Amino acid sequence: MPTLHSSPYLQMDNPAILSLLRPTPREKPRKSSSGGLMRMFKLFPMLTSGCKMVALLGRPRKPLLKDSATTGTIFGYRKGRVCLAIQDDPHCVPMFVIELPMLTSLLQKEMASDIVRIALESETKTHKKKLLEEFVWAVYCNGRKVGYSIRRKQLSEDELHVMQLLRGVSMGAGVLPSPNEKETVMSDGELTYMRARFERVVGSKDSEALYMINPDGAPGPELSIFFVRAR
Repeated sequence: MPTLHSSPYLQMDNPAILSLLRPTPREKPRKSSSGGLMRMFKLFPMLTSGCKMVALLGRPRKPLLKDSATTGTIFGYRKGRVCLAIQDDPHCVPMFVIELPMLTSLLQKEMASDIVRIALESETKTHKKKLLEEFVWAVYCNGRKVGYSIRRKQLSEDELHVMQLLRGVSMGAGVLPSPNEKETVMSDGELTYMRARFERVVGSKDSEALYMINPDGAPGPELSIFFVRAR
């Protein structure tokens, strides 16, 4: 599979996505903050197998957003494909789970750009379902098509394992113990995750966007996820 490095603006020409895009203000370079989830996620290749539940963030002194903020979790084995789960509440079953056609290690490299835009486009034109109930999605990362995925009808054992471990976590990044740790670590690498709160913006019945809320208070989203259905 080719490297995924590309401009976050490349081929983002879908009108529905363009209507949801937020301009990225030109700002002076800011100092690195140890609290950034994206920065922690990029450090995963350096973590050792002894680091479990690494970098869980403490409870913020002030709420970052009202309780209706959406929870998004990106997780996967280092040598395997990355999954995306979306929940209204981290204590509830995800309303949307999909395995993206990308290796976890490649997504971590893509995050080196500090701006990551993942777009999922459904080509279904019947409009009989709600947007996030569609099954087949074309997946783009920073404007580059990486393949197709099918939304999960039911959670796999590994996905259920991750959701159960993270029930009490509202945001954080790190390494989780896998169900069959010894066998899995040798074959697929460690099970890594990043969980964050997202602001959910509905453009129409055919377009939605999720903007990550930065826990360190840094301005502007670093990770955006778009859902678009063909009209």
